[in-house]
Amino acid sequence: MAVAILVAVFIGFAPTYYFRGRFHDAPLPVLVQAHGAVFTAWVLLFCGQALLVGAGRVSLHRRLGLLGAALAPLVVLLGLATALLSVRRDLAAGHGGALSFLALPIGDMALFGGLAAAGLLLRRRPEAHKRLMLLATVALLSAAFARWPAALRLGGPLAFGGIDVFLVANLVHDLVVRKRVHPVSLWGGLIVAAVERLRLLVSHTTLWLELARWIAR
Repeated sequence: MAVAILVAVFIGFAPTYYFRGRFHDAPLPVLVQAHGAVFTAWVLLFCGQALLVGAGRVSLHRRLGLLGAALAPLVVLLGLATALLSVRRDLAAGHGGALSFLALPIGDMALFGGLAAAGLLLRRRPEAHKRLMLLATVALLSAAFARWPAALRLGGPLAFGGIDVFLVANLVHDLVVRKRVHPVSLWGGLIVAAVERLRLLVSHTTLWLELARWIAR
């Protein structure tokens, strides 16, 4: 699952971030570069942590967990700051949909922050901890899937579908390996799926648009 997340992120952000020089002439703002670097560091750390546990290097995994605890709030803060930068730029350019868009990254950061915090608090309960950290990372993937070539044509359904594949795979893994679904896999997965969709409904309400306008200011 960790390696699949790494591949999904690379496919999504290769043209606009990892190999940007080959596809775009304009450089990215420093804030966006920092956001991309921290996000990439989180995904690489998540993948490395999974491999360490698989190799039996639990003590090193725990020590590197301190790095994860430091990276998680940076992911949230830079994610929100980058979203605000994008919204302010789009509003200045006259793009009216910018305020609705703000619900998407805020929803992502709320999901990631809540799940990652719970995972860190439950780090001494491995079965819950690893599922919470997995779901937290999966919650970040909508931006990556939205940039896949097919998603640029199909839009939201593919982004949600990509995340749903990970959620369902987690449930299937539990059924095959544990013969029952872990509560974190079930309820955490339902929360991720629900928030991913509810934020779209909320994003067009008058209440959200007023709140987003206040946040952007």
